[in-house]
Amino acid sequence: MALPAPSPIHLLRSHSSAVSTLSISTDNERIYSGDTVGQVIVTSTRSLRPLASWKAHTDSLLGIEEWGSQIITHGRDNKLHVWARPEESASIRQGPATLSDLSTPTICYTMDINALNYCRFSLLTIAGASAQEGLLAVPNLVESALADIWSLPSCQRLHAAIGDPLDTSATAFSDGRSGSKSGIIMSMHLFYSALSAPSSSTSARELHLLCAYEDGSVVLRKRTAHETKQTVEGRGWEVVWKSKLHVESVMAMAVSSDCILALTVSADHLVGRYDLLVRTQEASESTPAGTAFKTKHPGNGAVAIRSDGRVCAIGGWDGKVRLYSTKTLKLLGTLVHHKQGCQTVTFASHIDRVPLCGDLKEDDSSSDEDEITVEEKHARGRWLIAGSTDAKVSIWALMDFEKTST
Repeated sequence: MALPAPSPIHLLRSHSSAVSTLSISTDNERIYSGDTVGQVIVTSTRSLRPLASWKAHTDSLLGIEEWGSQIITHGRDNKLHVWARPEESASIRQGPATLSDLSTPTICYTMDINALNYCRFSLLTIAGASAQEGLLAVPNLVESALADIWSLPSCQRLHAAIGDPLDTSATAFSDGRSGSKSGIIMSMHLFYSALSAPSSSTSARELHLLCAYEDGSVVLRKRTAHETKQTVEGRGWEVVWKSKLHVESVMAMAVSSDCILALTVSADHLVGRYDLLVRTQEASESTPAGTAFKTKHPGNGAVAIRSDGRVCAIGGWDGKVRLYSTKTLKLLGTLVHHKQGCQTVTFASHIDRVPLCGDLKEDDSSSDEDEITVEEKHARGRWLIAGSTDAKVSIWALMDFEKTST
């Protein structure tokens, strides 16, 4: 039996346009939200006041993420910007502030990208580097059915046109386009295989790219080329498995923090669940990598997995957020507030979370530890944040689900 739904504990009304993307810092101190006119707002989770607000892009935000002392924003204006994260001042935290009072962060560098897909970037931080370094996966600059991987902060393209370049004219779509039979990439996730030993060097670990497509399929690829070798036209990458569970385009995909499972949602009533530990095509033929779960609710545009991997949240076009067990896809509860579609959902980092597959370093940027109690930290770790086309951001305090999600 589904649990009774709570009410949001906070509502953020700083945006004047539909909220299109959300994220939260790894220390649960800052909420990042972006909207359909390119506005970005950073909100303190302690004071619930805005820390920064600026027009980051001239079109809708596809993605935003804190990366150490920087912020990455990705827009439909075919630009990806890296900004210096503004420091939180005591005056802003304690006193009232209007959005016009807040300073604009300094831009560090910009990349030209292909935003036709509505597909946000995927960032993989490289641990152990002498300076902050990462790998960035985005759709190919020319062909939206293919993927590129760049090195940051050098902005060097390491792997170009990952996919099947020879298959880009296989199908004519109803809108007149011709392209890959799988269509354009709708979502992607770059990660190191969970089967690799955590202590392994970067070169010894298997780099994987998971892509979800317009035709409802999901493909897992792994790099077979040497870690230092650049690749072009899909060479040096091998398909691990392919799975097609949806009858409509994949609208959103989420990968667990330990990179063991992934979930996809679509306009249909299905939720796709994928085992990322399947290593070979032969193994996937005997044990399918993907399983489709039927729900009673078609039209889903957002999905997130809590950092402990036990609970997932799915945002619907009806404005509701539904909570499921990631293991069984049993409905745990429904969050009802927004009157318009829910386009983005994200969880705060669970206090007892497992290590992230992206090798994210522990974030020690939070200050004034004496100002917040352990109980308050645990309470914030159970937050779920949702953004809607009604321009509001809702914050929900969830129960533990310790027993109900098993």
